[in-house]
Formats: sequence, C-alpha cells, structure tokens
Amino acid sequence: MPDPNKAALDFLLTRRSRPAKTLKTPVPDREALGPILTAAARTPDHGKLEPWRFIVLEKAALTRLAEMVPARGEALGIEPEKIEKSRRQFADADLAVAVVASPVDSEKVPQVEQLYSAGAVCLSLLNAALAAGWGANWLSGWPSHDAQFVQSGLGLAAHESIAGFVHIGTESVAPPERPRPDLEAKTIWMDA
Repeated sequence: MPDPNKAALDFLLTRRSRPAKTLKTPVPDREALGPILTAAARTPDHGKLEPWRFIVLEKAALTRLAEMVPARGEALGIEPEKIEKSRRQFADADLAVAVVASPVDSEKVPQVEQLYSAGAVCLSLLNAALAAGWGANWLSGWPSHDAQFVQSGLGLAAHESIAGFVHIGTESVAPPERPRPDLEAKTIWMDA
C-alpha cells in the first residue's frame, strides 16, 4: 500500500485558478518567485532536454506589451473587443511569467512531446504559485500565438512559441467553484 501525501492530494483535489483580472499587488518578488519557478522546472521532460524557458514579466514589461497589442491586433484584423481584452490582460497585470516552448533538435524526442513538457511547466507553475499562497491563472490568447508579436515583444526565436502566460498576484476575490468534468462520461476502463 502506498504512503499518500494527503496534504498534496487535498490541494490538488481542491485547487482553483484565480481569474487574472482579480489578481492585485503585492506580487511575489524574486526571492518568493524562486521556489515557484524551481517547482515548475521539476516537470516531465523526456530526454532531459529542458525544451522551455521562463520570461518573468514585471509591470513595465507588461505595460509595454499592452501598448503593442492594438496596432498588432488591427494589422491582423482582430475584432476591437478581442483586441481590448488582450490589451487589458497585459495592462491590468502586475506580474506574469511567460513560459516559452523552446524545442531542441532531437532524433529521440519528438517536438510534440517537448511541447507537452512546456504545457506541464505551465500547470506546475500555476499549482506551485497557488500552493505558495498566491493567486494565479494560466492564460494565452491571440497575441501569444502571433509569431510577430512574441518575437518583437518578447525576443522569441523563430522556433519558439508561448505555452502560456501565468499571472501571479494577491487574490482580491475568492472565485466561486465551477462545474467539474463528469468522470463517468470522460473515463473508459479496459481490462482486456
């Protein structure tokens, strides 16, 4: 019989992302963010390639990104409401960590597995921030998928992409519980 870590399991069974728009100051400083990033980096990583990296976005960087959104959105023909929503995602934030998927050439590990590892980093980062007592939310949106935006705004290389922006701050409002998946409808048991 395994020896369960009841506290960790209870946390995972009750964890809840906090809406990014409800996160306020204070935000973690470098010292507080260190263990959160360390926990996030302890993610499944086939081949030990570390096919991801972090960009910590502080207020000035977030403001700069927010200012880039309208012109880029207009150039792409994005609807004004979606442009404003994306602009606010950066403008209203005080701290976010961009998780950059940075695949490595490998004959053994397909790029899709490396992308899964970057996604796992996002979830680990989100959960580590929540476990450390902060509010956190994992977001993306059209700017994160636009190569020109992420290359000019974040300095990403042509082969890199954004796996997610994890916003971290102080929770100002406790979010209501939301409906969870029906496991019976989502699970098939095979015994042969």
